[in-house]
Formats: sequence, structure tokens, C-alpha cells
Amino acid sequence: MKTISILLFSLLTGNLLFAQHTKIVTAGSIEYEKSVNTYAINREIIAGYPPQMQTMISRSFDDYQRRMPQFAKLNSKLIFNSNKTLFTPIEANSGHPVSYLQATTACNQINTVYTDLATGTRVVQKQVFENQYLLTDSLSKIKWRLVDETQDIAGYTCRRANGVIQDSVYVVAFFTDKIWVSGGPESFSGLPGMILKLALPHEHITWTATKVTEEAPAVAIEPPKKGKPTTNAQLKTLLNSRGKGTMVLYEKKLFLL
Repeated sequence: MKTISILLFSLLTGNLLFAQHTKIVTAGSIEYEKSVNTYAINREIIAGYPPQMQTMISRSFDDYQRRMPQFAKLNSKLIFNSNKTLFTPIEANSGHPVSYLQATTACNQINTVYTDLATGTRVVQKQVFENQYLLTDSLSKIKWRLVDETQDIAGYTCRRANGVIQDSVYVVAFFTDKIWVSGGPESFSGLPGMILKLALPHEHITWTATKVTEEAPAVAIEPPKKGKPTTNAQLKTLLNSRGKGTMVLYEKKLFLL
């Protein structure tokens, strides 16, 4: 009798969980974890230096690898309704590992991103070096291609899509059509559902949803207002002024996402 009761409880619980994760969701919040492979990033940066400098830096980098974890972890939150989203970084704890050569864009979260899906526009509050800017423009144009592959993420079955942004940055996303909002972490969107996992393989960065709350946000979804207004063209000019070294080129690509 005890075994039958356990089986019935398991079946009922499974059915409830299944129902919870198959209903259509149009408002709620998502917590993401950003994972950055600092070892891989620094190896690429070191490879761009002259051979003699590579040898000198590599010795110090070996010591860094013995003392520091390979992956930097950062948290963020996305709140959403049927036509708006707001992505907000959560400040890292003290002691958070940083990149050995200070690849700060990858190992920090510089963007607060508001998207208006109805109008196809976004407002990005962006920390660029020492200053904060407000960039208003259209949503990022990503060429997506659906792939016959799935992953279970935060209780949702998600389908894979491969994409390209800025003509050269390769993107892998897993989205669920059970959250009926075409959003995702940072400025990534454009799929028939919410992105719960997104990877930039060549940049060694991944965002993964760790928790989904299927309740309407308690606060209004509004664009950030603090920062100096700027355009993409002005931002590119600012970044070009920083030089053309390997690390700067790496940072520049991430700044413009």
C-alpha cells in the first residue's frame, strides 16, 4: 500500500510540474548566470603579443591559473511582459575573479537593456571605460536558423537556434515557445519565444537561466534614464581612439553587442 501511495504521489507531482511548464507564459522574471572562460580569453590575448612578451606573460599566467578558478560567474535578472523586457545586471560579490589581463568587458556586466518589442527599439545603459552612456536604437539584427536539437533549461524544453550578429559573431541560443515573448539576455532577441540559454562560443561566454518566475513583475518595465546620450557611430569613434591591440579589439567587439 505504501509503494502504491508513493507511485500515486509521484505521478500527481509529475503531472503538476508538467502542467506548470507547458502553459503559455507572457509575463514574469528570469534569473541568468553568466559564465566566462577567463583561461581561454587570456590565452587568445597573450597569443596576440610579440613572442618575447608572450614568454614573459605566460609564466605569470601559469601562476594565475594555479590560484584562480577558470570561470568567472555573474548574475543578472530579466523582467518581462508581453511586449517589453528589462535586463539588469546584479552586482558581483567581492572576491569575484577577474581576467588576468583585465578583459573587463567579458568579466563584468556593462549593460542594462530595455527592449520594446512592439516598436522594435531598445535603450541600453552602457558603462564604457569610466563613463556611462545611453544608447537608443533598433533591436539587434540577428540572422537565426533553427536547429533540430533541444535542451532542458530551468524546467523548460528549449530548441536550439544558430545565429550571426555583426556579420561575424557566432551565436548559439536555446529558446522556449512556452514563454511567448521574443526576448533574452542582454540585447539578444528575435526568436519565437524566450531565450533561456545563449552562448558566444568564440568569445567564451554563456548566459544560462537558473530560475523562471511565472508571475507579472511587481515594478513597471521602463527604460534606464541615467547616462550621456550617444549613437553607435559615436561609440565606435570612442572605441577606435583606444588603439588596435589584441585586447582592445576583443573588448571592442563585446562593447558593440
